[in-house]
Amino acid sequence: MNNKWLRVALSALSLALAVVLVVYLPWIVHTLTGAKVSWHDIGREFGRLSWHTILLMTVLWLGSLWAYTFVMTSALPGLTHLQALTLNGAGSAVSNLLPFGGAAGVALTFGMTRGWGFANRPIVVYTLVTGIWNTLFRFLLPAIGIVGLLIAGKAANPTIANAGWVGAVSIVALVAIVAAALYWDRAAAVLGRVLDGLLRIVPRRFQPAEHAASGAIDRLRRDIAEIVHRKWAGLSLGMVAFLGLQCLIMACCLVATGSYPGPAETVAVFALSRVLTSVVVTPSGAGIMEGGVATLLIGAFGQPATGATAAAILFGFWTYTIEIPWGALALGAWSLLRRRENASADDRPTLASTQTT
Repeated sequence: MNNKWLRVALSALSLALAVVLVVYLPWIVHTLTGAKVSWHDIGREFGRLSWHTILLMTVLWLGSLWAYTFVMTSALPGLTHLQALTLNGAGSAVSNLLPFGGAAGVALTFGMTRGWGFANRPIVVYTLVTGIWNTLFRFLLPAIGIVGLLIAGKAANPTIANAGWVGAVSIVALVAIVAAALYWDRAAAVLGRVLDGLLRIVPRRFQPAEHAASGAIDRLRRDIAEIVHRKWAGLSLGMVAFLGLQCLIMACCLVATGSYPGPAETVAVFALSRVLTSVVVTPSGAGIMEGGVATLLIGAFGQPATGATAAAILFGFWTYTIEIPWGALALGAWSLLRRRENASADDRPTLASTQTT
């Protein structure tokens, strides 16, 4: 009971913090950049949005949701795209309302997919695969942003440029090592031996109960190897399409508010926004993401403060706020259909017995 009320209190506090950060976003931006921003000016930026722009953003948002269903259906064979759309919407709503919504999202995933007839083991594999793929691409995004800026010549001096290249290559190499360990037995064995060697230098009291890291990696790899071998293309192309469409939403927000810094900078801003959503102090990094995006646009790329702040808020709407009512609608539709199915199942024996009589 104590843990339950603690979770409720932390969730309420986290939501309250997100609201405070958004409400005081103009003041936060002023503190970080020195630029003057007001909600009145931000409202004027929103008022200038045309219906064509809103329609385009809506189409891109719906397209990104549909693109991610290919990741989900690849990770859980037998799942339909409509089911994936419903599952994604409901899970996003939970994650966007709770600071540690991942656990609640997993529980909801089990409840919905079991209701559709899936067994526990495929659901566990699905959860692992989608989690790993999201993590890998989230690691890759900063590298892509850094490379984009370097190619565009945005590095302040050669020292920063060299550090950027080293950082980008290091991130890509890390992702490549993890991907290889998931795909090839020999790579998994080599990585396991390396981790075993690293564990030997850790004090014994901090070592895991099962010292053989290779065994843990091997068990994980066996769970997901079949899906990765057969469905890696669908998983990867789905993620690329999903993130690409979200990046286009970011570009639309920047253009619509007069704060578009260029293609390379836009990719860098988008990469930062996705990294900041991992900050679990608030649900999905709400408030923190907007502040970080606005600060980067103003401080590093010299964009107008009002437009940059409005763009950050607008992008937060399309990637966070709108998913709450959308997910509630998806969850409500699923619950209604489940009740109807259960009612139909309860009626079948009665109808059969009536016919027999």
